[in-house]
Amino acid sequence: MKPAVLSLVSMATAVVLSGPVGATENPPKVVASIKPIHSLVATVMLGIGEPDLIIEGAGSPHTYALKPSQAAALENADLVFWVGHVMETFLEKPIESILRRGVSVELIDAPGVKTMEFREGGAFAAHDHDHRGSHDDEKEHGHEKEHGHGHEKEHEHDKAHAGGKERAHTDDHDDHAVDGHIWLDPMNAKALVGAIKDALVKADPAHRKTYEANAAAANGMLSALTREVTATLAPVKAQKFVVFHDGYQYFEKRFGVRAAGSITVSPEVMPGAARLGEIRARLKTLGATCVFAEPQFEPKLVSVVIEGTSARSSVIDPLGANLEPGPDQYMSLIKNMARSIRNCLSKPG
Repeated sequence: MKPAVLSLVSMATAVVLSGPVGATENPPKVVASIKPIHSLVATVMLGIGEPDLIIEGAGSPHTYALKPSQAAALENADLVFWVGHVMETFLEKPIESILRRGVSVELIDAPGVKTMEFREGGAFAAHDHDHRGSHDDEKEHGHEKEHGHGHEKEHEHDKAHAGGKERAHTDDHDDHAVDGHIWLDPMNAKALVGAIKDALVKADPAHRKTYEANAAAANGMLSALTREVTATLAPVKAQKFVVFHDGYQYFEKRFGVRAAGSITVSPEVMPGAARLGEIRARLKTLGATCVFAEPQFEPKLVSVVIEGTSARSSVIDPLGANLEPGPDQYMSLIKNMARSIRNCLSKPG
């Protein structure tokens, strides 16, 4: 076992032992939207209680519909953690109409989270939102700042969203242009852990020390995870690849890899023949080695795209559909993505 992995195991054990075994009496009722967010919440809540998860299995926040049992859990929740209206659009109305006494925590607004806009042009086609002027990956726009492969800005947020009816933004940015896959950068995950800890402490101050200890241990694990995945991907940083949809730039920027394009702009809308032809031509021009499918969406499209090219296909999963929910899920998700990318890009020929 590599030293980084041993370090992760040791710190994970420390998290588990940071609180009493089993749930305490009357822990807050907590709901999390997607598996990666649920995993981070579960890590901070270790020894206190377990959050409920809305999207289980291979469900996608892009296409999900709330079930009656989940609506009931939402209604009775003390805290609801979700990325925000840029990602889980299906939760907007339920949070506004169902959440009675609880607090909605829109994590994309957490202090320290750095966001990027979706990429446009070439194999990343324009989105159907209203932009205030044209831009590309190399240009600054007012309050946004250039950083690596895309735009990023820091959200400042000093209050939770009570009952889903309160939303505090400090800028007039078109939120629908923001890429909501913020959890795919472990440094963003640190900011999420901080916001999760703060919300839990406010809702349940009796267990402040446990929440704080768990959050500190989680930050240590996330630092070790970043080092491990950076080393895993270092040999393939120069290789080009194509993803199913443009949801990976946080991961790409953090670890020094970059997609050459995406098959579809939005997972809700399947690409037509012209779009598939454009991506196939892009593969041939750039010599992209791999095209990555996702378990949440139709894999046959990838077969169509790579037909007649030398590219291979593989799968990366930004949600961890096949992973068991819980504190370990986030770490496994990021490492599995790195292994999938390296394995596909490392194959000869």
